[in-house]
Amino acid sequence: MNQRKRYAIVGTGGRAGLYIEALTTTYAAAGELVALCDLSQTRMAWYNAQLAARLDLAPLPTYPADAFERMIQERRPDTVIVATMDSTHHDYITRAMALGCDVITEKPMTTDLAKLRAIFAAIAATGRSLRVTFNYRYAPAYTRLRELLISGVVGRPLLVDFSWLLDTSHGADYFRRWHREKANSGGLLVHKATHHFDLVNWWIGSYPRSVFALGALSFYGKENAAARGEAYAYHRYTNEPAAAQDPFALSLTSQDALKGLYLDAEAETGYLRDRNVFGEPITIEDTMAVTARYANGALLSYCLVAYSPWEGLRVAITGDKGRVEMDIEENVTHLQGDDEAHDAAASKGSFKAARIRVFPMFGQPYAVDAPAGDGGHGGADPVMLEQIFLPDPPPDPFGRAASHIDGAASVLVGIAANEAMRTGQLVQIDELFPLPR
Repeated sequence: MNQRKRYAIVGTGGRAGLYIEALTTTYAAAGELVALCDLSQTRMAWYNAQLAARLDLAPLPTYPADAFERMIQERRPDTVIVATMDSTHHDYITRAMALGCDVITEKPMTTDLAKLRAIFAAIAATGRSLRVTFNYRYAPAYTRLRELLISGVVGRPLLVDFSWLLDTSHGADYFRRWHREKANSGGLLVHKATHHFDLVNWWIGSYPRSVFALGALSFYGKENAAARGEAYAYHRYTNEPAAAQDPFALSLTSQDALKGLYLDAEAETGYLRDRNVFGEPITIEDTMAVTARYANGALLSYCLVAYSPWEGLRVAITGDKGRVEMDIEENVTHLQGDDEAHDAAASKGSFKAARIRVFPMFGQPYAVDAPAGDGGHGGADPVMLEQIFLPDPPPDPFGRAASHIDGAASVLVGIAANEAMRTGQLVQIDELFPLPR
């Protein structure tokens, strides 16, 4: 009989709820959650209160962030799940490995080259494993596209044309949160687009070689609002009467999770979850265009916009035998920030519309079913959790588990894009960080 694996979670914002829920319900027989670690005792207490109320569970042991090593020594987890702010992922990954733990980390794996090098050095020194939770790989529609490409419907991929649209609910939320400062998140080309670059890498089975990018802060921020004749005196939204009619306003008293995890924790953390998207400082871009060349010769044209009237993606992959196109329009019925609380209501939606079409080079085009499932990220989260937490998960012919090399390959596109935007020059990936071949 397999002994249950022991897990600890560091970082108990909203995204941690996905793993806490899984390990205390569906996968409780396979894994034991033995501790929580965070800057805020209030946040950890909120999760313990939820577990007591819903599942009648005893409180999980909690540790402040500066007692991370003591938590590992006392609770002896096999694996640490890292769900902290992006710029701190490397710190907890390397410290956990030094103490003998494997690691599962939220994406992006990290935010800059120095931190990437530290992670690879820790893996080389300790032999521990690192898995990056690229949940979009597990979305049924995106897996179907991978299946089609493996089957050869386009032949050898030559060009990927990919546009991702974040609407004024989801996209704006990055400009309320810590993500709006590039030092924390690496910008949206690291924090958000790492999902998308990973999908491209996985779909076409190759890694990037050279990258160029342009980007701007064109919509959000104080200066852009002023250029449109708008002025906002408030720096946050909650309990601000002047923001009552502001369509971008978010009140942290509107949901129990927002209040319990953020508003009530402000005295401990100093973190304001509801900053004005037309305030300062904002140091990330909201409008981005990236081009890349891959090791297999394929070219990528990628755009990301964070203020679209609708949310979804359009991707077309053309090869030497045909073309496949996928259009997805997402439901946006709740706050969708990547670290938002994953309560039952928020995780039920699937795609509003999904279409896949194949265009053979010398044949008639035809439609392919674009499946969707229940659960977060277009039905991806439940499938990913099964693969992560089951001791013997179902076979995965699509190779969706993402290693530290996959994590590096995706984040390097964003890091290179940031460098290209800074210098105006084409950036060679191997000159930044040679990927293992």
